[in-house]
Amino acid sequence: MDENDLSSADFPRNRGATVEQCQRMIHKSLLSPQVRFLREQLEKAGCLVGDNFIKAVKCNETGIAGGYTKGEGIVVCCNEMESQDDVDQVLKHELIHVFDDCRAANLEWTKCAHHACSEIRAGHLSGDCHLKRELLKLTSLKIRGHEQECIRRRVMKSLSANPYCYGAAKSAVESVWDVCYNDTEPYDRAP
Repeated sequence: MDENDLSSADFPRNRGATVEQCQRMIHKSLLSPQVRFLREQLEKAGCLVGDNFIKAVKCNETGIAGGYTKGEGIVVCCNEMESQDDVDQVLKHELIHVFDDCRAANLEWTKCAHHACSEIRAGHLSGDCHLKRELLKLTSLKIRGHEQECIRRRVMKSLSANPYCYGAAKSAVESVWDVCYNDTEPYDRAP
């Protein structure tokens, strides 16, 4: 077996990937069409994503797949990654945040509506809530309206970790939902 061919069988349940496995998966993700497209769009917008921008780390908090911090870059929580698809998904989601940060000179992560908008876009454009992904997670779901409901659930979970959104998350999501859900830049339409 080639060391780059990793499957879910390589990751016992609740163990995740090692940092080394995760680094290989990140490298492979950077070659995938959607991740490459997002990086190219960032370059066109004048925002370079260098080699040290994306880091494979073991995270202390469980249930967090990764994150983006302005000025620091993207972290992928290896202990939460069980497959190449997991890493691909985290990078697509986080690169949308990077794109938003790059294109909006006035984006302030301390403003709940700004954070909500980027989470809505990242959830929608990364495919976090595609029906297939949710079925694989065995999440209870309904067919009609599933994607938007899933995105709202995930946005609220993310905003709950932002102290600036305490008590304001739901109204922030509602106030920006239509504009942000329909904003598909850098894509022509949602992938």
